[in-house]
Amino acid sequence: MHEDALRFGANYTPSRGWFHHWLDFDLDEVRADLDSLAALGLDHVRVFPLWPVFQPNRTLIRPRAVEQLVALADAAAERGLDVAVDGLQGHLSSFDFLPAWTRTWHRRSLFADRQVVSGQAEYLRTLAAALADRPNFLGMTVGNEINQFSDDPHPDPDRITPRQAARWLERMLAACEEGAPGRFHVHAEYDAAWYRDGHPFTVAQAARLGAATAVHSWVFNGTAQRHGPAGTATEQHAAYLIELSKAWALDPHRPVWLQEVGSPAPLIGAERAAAFTEATVAGALDCPDLWGVTWWCSHDVSRELADFPELEYGLGLLTNDRRTKPAGAALARIAARWRGRAHRPAVRSTALVVDVGGADAAPRRSVCAPGGAFFEAWAALTAQGVRPAVVLAELAADPAHLSSRGITEVLRVPEPT
Repeated sequence: MHEDALRFGANYTPSRGWFHHWLDFDLDEVRADLDSLAALGLDHVRVFPLWPVFQPNRTLIRPRAVEQLVALADAAAERGLDVAVDGLQGHLSSFDFLPAWTRTWHRRSLFADRQVVSGQAEYLRTLAAALADRPNFLGMTVGNEINQFSDDPHPDPDRITPRQAARWLERMLAACEEGAPGRFHVHAEYDAAWYRDGHPFTVAQAARLGAATAVHSWVFNGTAQRHGPAGTATEQHAAYLIELSKAWALDPHRPVWLQEVGSPAPLIGAERAAAFTEATVAGALDCPDLWGVTWWCSHDVSRELADFPELEYGLGLLTNDRRTKPAGAALARIAARWRGRAHRPAVRSTALVVDVGGADAAPRRSVCAPGGAFFEAWAALTAQGVRPAVVLAELAADPAHLSSRGITEVLRVPEPT
C-alpha cells in the first residue's frame, strides 16, 4: 500500500449477538463476518471490547477475554484486515457499559478518581501490550465517545473541568503508548466537543492530543433536520468536521481520521443511503491530510435484540445475514477506485474565520454547530462551489500560519442583518 494511500474500513458490529458476542465468543462467526468485509475490499476494522466484560473488577483484566481479542485480530490479519481497538466501552448505540466498580455503591468519577484512572490505564496498557507484536494492529482508541459521561445531556454525568479532561486523556494515551510504543493511538469524542459551549472535552484536545484527530460525523445532530437529506450541509458534514479540526491543529499536516460516519434513517432514507455515502466520502476525500474513512457500521443489528433506537438497526454496510447493502456497494466502489493511489487533493486556499472566544476553552463553540452562524456560513460557501478551510480568529492575520497551510484568502462570517 502506498504510504499516502487512503484507508477504508468499517466499525465492526458482529452479526450474531452484536457486541454481546464477547459473552459467547465464536471465532467461526467472527471469521465469517470478516470474510464479508474483506469481500467489500476494505482494509481495516475498528473493534470494541466491552469494558465490563474485559475488566469486571478493577484488578481483574480477564486473560481469556484478552486472548479472544488477539484471536479476532489474528483472524483479521488472515483476511488482509488491519485492526484498531477501542478500549473503554463506555457507550455504544445508546447503551452504557460501565463496570460495577465505578457505579452505584462504588460510584467514583470515571475521570478524576485516582483508583479508577489507574485501573483504566492498566486496562488500556494491557490490551495494547497484548497486540503490540501483531503487524496488523494499528493502535488503540482510548474509548468510544466517552466524553458523553462528563456533561449534559447524559442523565448521570461525572462532571469535570477542561483541565481534568486533558489530564485524563494524556494519562490514557500514555498508557496505550506504554503498551504498544509507536502505534496509531488516538482518542475520540462525539460532537459536543466541537459544538457544545462549556463542554469539558475541547476541540483543542481533539486536534492536538494523540497521533491523529478522530472525528465522528452524524447528521442526526440537527444538520439533516435543518438542511434535508440531500442538502450541502448534510452531505458535507464530514468534510466540515475535518476542516474545522484543522483550524486547531498545531501541525498543519496532522492526519484526520473520519472514524465514524453513517447514514441514519429516517433522516437519510434507504433509497438515498448509497447517494449519501458517495457524497459524504467524496467530500471527505476533498480534504487534505485525511487518513481514512471507517464507516458505521459493518453489519446491521439483529431485530431479535430489543430496545435499540430505531435508526441503529439499519446502519450496516451489510445485512444481519451478511448480504451487501447499497451503502456497502457504494463504499466498495470507492475503495476499489482508490486502492493503491496516493491521496493528494488540492490545497484549500480560501479560509473562513471562526471566532469561538479563544482556541483553548472555545467558550462560544456553539457558533460551529448546526444552525450556528459559522456552520451556516461554511455550508453556504460550499454550496457556492468554494472549498473553504477554517482558520481561528487569533491566527487569521498570522502570515506564517496561513503560509504553512497554503491559505491565500481569508473570509469573514457575514454580520447578521
